[in-house]
Amino acid sequence: MKNFFEIFSPKSFIVLKEGYKSSYFMPDLIAGITVGVVALPLAMAFAIASGVGPEKGLYTAIVAGILISLLGGSRFQIGGPTGAFVVIIYDIVMRHGYEGLAIATLMAGMLLIVMGLLRFGAIIKYIPYPVITGFTSGIALIIFTSQVNDFLGLNIQNLPSDFLLKWESYFKYIDHINLYNLLLALISIAIILTIKRYVPKIPGPIIAVIFGAVTVSIFNIPVDTIESRFGDIPRTLPSPSLPIFDLTLIKSLIPDALTIALLAAIESLLSAVVADGMTGRSHKSDTELIAQGAANIGSIFFGGIPATGAIARTATNIKSGAKTPLAGIIHGIVIALFMFLFAEWIVKVPMAVMAAILIIIAWNMSEVHHFKHILRGPRSDAMVLLTTFILTVLVDLTVAVQVGVVLASLLFIKRVIEVTQVQNSRFKLSGFESQTEERLDDPDMLTKKTIPEDTEIYEIDGPFFFGVADSLKRVMETLGYTPKVFILRMRKVPVIDASGMHALEEFYLRCKKQNTRFILSGVNPNLESMLKKFGFYAMIGEENVFDHIDKAIRASEEEISKKED
Repeated sequence: MKNFFEIFSPKSFIVLKEGYKSSYFMPDLIAGITVGVVALPLAMAFAIASGVGPEKGLYTAIVAGILISLLGGSRFQIGGPTGAFVVIIYDIVMRHGYEGLAIATLMAGMLLIVMGLLRFGAIIKYIPYPVITGFTSGIALIIFTSQVNDFLGLNIQNLPSDFLLKWESYFKYIDHINLYNLLLALISIAIILTIKRYVPKIPGPIIAVIFGAVTVSIFNIPVDTIESRFGDIPRTLPSPSLPIFDLTLIKSLIPDALTIALLAAIESLLSAVVADGMTGRSHKSDTELIAQGAANIGSIFFGGIPATGAIARTATNIKSGAKTPLAGIIHGIVIALFMFLFAEWIVKVPMAVMAAILIIIAWNMSEVHHFKHILRGPRSDAMVLLTTFILTVLVDLTVAVQVGVVLASLLFIKRVIEVTQVQNSRFKLSGFESQTEERLDDPDMLTKKTIPEDTEIYEIDGPFFFGVADSLKRVMETLGYTPKVFILRMRKVPVIDASGMHALEEFYLRCKKQNTRFILSGVNPNLESMLKKFGFYAMIGEENVFDHIDKAIRASEEEISKKED
């Protein structure tokens, strides 16, 4: 039995325990510097798109980035602000200001820690792909829409938060395009795409940022910059502080905190899975959730915003040769050094360049290929995808995530019901188009056995969850007569829940009332343990539970013989 620390020990501790090799340091250093350079403009861009100052993105990348690498369950995870949070952060800031965002993020951090301690990591990884694609694509469209103003230089001061109203404003002010702004944005996109194609090891966004800052400074181009929009960027982290807590505000922020926690959990674990696929190693999902929680709390202590694992930056870290979590820690330190040494130059970056970076990020997030692929798949998956996408864009991300998960859960229930059959196994395997060779060769097929008269044998094939319970209830109604013995085969039932157990109890009581002996067959040790735990074993009696159909049939013969006598 593993103890607590063995289960939740961070990968950084495991690396130290195994022995940090000197040969790891240079690859970690190079990877950390590379990812730090990549993360610098992204951190500012995500913060700006979220409706807060660029310095808050830098604080997050530094503090959360270091904590996620130090405490996380992946050797390669790079944490910081990401596009997934842009919509929810912007909405909270518009409604409650930064104070509301800070409280919601602290709550989300605590939720993530609890989720990790309760071992929810494995469950969250199975959030259906249509839900993830739906809200990711929706977020991408919203990010793109939010950057049109800065991309075109329309200079709309009070831009509506509503998606449709934003586009209405853009068309209204379309004749206000700043050509300098548009040209800078287009050149920045060209730089990023060209570098990605021909020199992929060089981070395109940082080159675009340098180009924009130098060009605007030398030629004194009349466009908005970080400095003109937000003022100076501090050279150091602020002193640790906490927001003022208000009970009414806390209650109103619970849905937002749940959304932040869910998004952080999903994206960080997806990123860790991608890292596993690239390296052949495995991450500790529950430890990762705890680290994400601690990182979000730490980020707010230092004036940051929500953070999670970043898939693109994590992949860059691996491709740059990272060996251990030290690379992620170095990445945070590199951003801090940039902020300390180059703050006066960072603020010279044009907003058009930041918009260009975010538009490319939005395109990468959109997953157009996967979106089309799901639409061509089963209707139910397409429905979940479109519902989540439309709600994300037109209503609210919090609502979209909650509705998407509920729809996916209902879809799961539907599919469990479809694959779990309550069937008359005397004549055929009903509910299946054909009998497989494996089933035809089954030595325990009832066609190979002699079944006593006045005996009905039904079989449950699959998990006995609440969706299947109703099928069992209807069995007696469809028989048309009252058998003397009813045998329920459960050899293919791996698990049963409370609703399934309740259905069993009701069915047993109905049989008892009709003077029909109710027998369970094929009860494996695991299922037997569940029956005892629920108290059903004692209710039905040990003499009515058998591990094999032959024993159940013999019991039926004896019962019918007694009743005839």
